[in-house]
Formats: sequence, structure tokens, C-alpha cells
Amino acid sequence: MTKLWNDLKKNMKDWSSAAVEKAEEVSKIAVAKTEELTKISKIKIEEHQLQRELTTLYEEMGRMVTKYAKDENMVNFSGNQEFFNLVEKIDNIQLKIDKKITDIRAIKEEYNIPDADIEFAIDNPNLEYQNKEKEINEKIDSEDENLKESISNKD
Repeated sequence: MTKLWNDLKKNMKDWSSAAVEKAEEVSKIAVAKTEELTKISKIKIEEHQLQRELTTLYEEMGRMVTKYAKDENMVNFSGNQEFFNLVEKIDNIQLKIDKKITDIRAIKEEYNIPDADIEFAIDNPNLEYQNKEKEINEKIDSEDENLKESISNKD
């Protein structure tokens, strides 16, 4: 009976060590991927804000052009500093947007993250973490079943 008890204790230690190692491994992978997806999401939010600024500037330009065309019958804006200031602002924001897109591509390529993962993470921000947690629990349950079978076979 003592041998069985010692074997059981040893198996429990082995099982718990294996379970902890697997859980740590899976959680490290999940954390790393989550960090990269978080970086991409943050950049996408910044890009979206820049797109909104761009839309606002285009609307402002449209109102200005409409006003000048209607009130002053002016359709040529060469020499109109207000018009060229808006064009310069639009160009600067577009450059920032292009930089954000390049940053996202670089992160995706560096960490081999497919577009589907990014879209999925944005649409379901907590689901990936829940799936990783479920995967860890399933591995632990599997190890638990293996241990129970091992103990049953020794009886």
C-alpha cells in the first residue's frame, strides 16, 4: 500500500509539473500574440482617427469651394492660401495614415499574423483569451484523465 501511495504522490508531482509547464507555455504564446494584436488594434484606432480628421478636412474644403463658387463665382483657386493650407493638411494626414498602414503590415509580417486573426480579435476582443484559457483547461483535464488511468492500471 505504501508503494502505491508513493507512486501516486510521484505521479501527482509529475502530472502537476507537466500541467504547469504546459499552462505556462500556452499562456506565454497567448500573451505574446495578444500583445501584438493589441499593438495593431491601437494603430488601427489611430488610423481611424486620422481618417476622421481627413474626412473633416475634405468637408471643410467642399464647403469652402462651394462658398467661393456660389458667392464669388470663383472656381480657380491658384493663389488662394486658405485652399492650399487645406491641401497641405490633407497631404500631411494622408502621409500619417500611410505610415500607420505600413506599421501594421510590418507587425503582421514580423509575427506572421494573418488578416483573419486581426479582424477576429477586433470583432471579439475577449474571445481569444477565453479560447486559450479553454485550451489550457482541456490539456489539464487530459493530463488528469491520464493520471487516473495510470492509477487504475496499477491497482
